[in-house]
Amino acid sequence: QVQLAESGGGLVQARGSLRLSCAASQRVNGDYGMGWFRQAPGKEREFVAAISWSGGMTSYADSVKGRFIISRDNIKKTMYLQMNSLKPTDTAVYYCAAGAYSELPSAYDYWGQGTQVTVSS
Repeated sequence: QVQLAESGGGLVQARGSLRLSCAASQRVNGDYGMGWFRQAPGKEREFVAAISWSGGMTSYADSVKGRFIISRDNIKKTMYLQMNSLKPTDTAVYYCAAGAYSELPSAYDYWGQGTQVTVSS
């Protein structure tokens, strides 16, 4: 079964940058999309960004458009989230997922355990 593992989280100051990685333990069967979600304390898990298998289609939440960039390397079986101009409101646990290309968490079959991102002011 496919397992996903996030890395790259940590503490960063506002206006700084951070890059998250999501590595798959094995090849995902079929042309799977991948996505990033995040959850802050006391809030619901929310969509951040998604990317199709080929990388030809991407989708971003309005709150991160123009600041975050999602990408993937299928040979390395790794997905990335480049986060720029970070704000304290970006503070959350970030999760990667694999499944359908969608903004809905229910469309994804596999999930990582999450990585903490904390943005200080």
